[in-house]
Amino acid sequence: MKINSGLIGAIIVTVCCCLPFGIVAIVYAAKVPGLAAAGQIVEAQEAASKSKMWSWIGFGIGLVVILLNIILQVAAS
Repeated sequence: MKINSGLIGAIIVTVCCCLPFGIVAIVYAAKVPGLAAAGQIVEAQEAASKSKMWSWIGFGIGLVVILLNIILQVAAS
């Protein structure tokens, strides 16, 4: 059974948006193949779900920080 770990999204969030939450997402995504290979499908799905959750959290926080930065730059000029 192929489980989408969300690793690509986690890497993109780490590089572009929010490093701390992206790293957490990468750690969970990295667990997925090993768990799936060991036959622990439920645990692999939970790790994939947590990876995607942390990616979305990192994306949201990164987006808010970027928007605040733009607003402050415009207000300062």
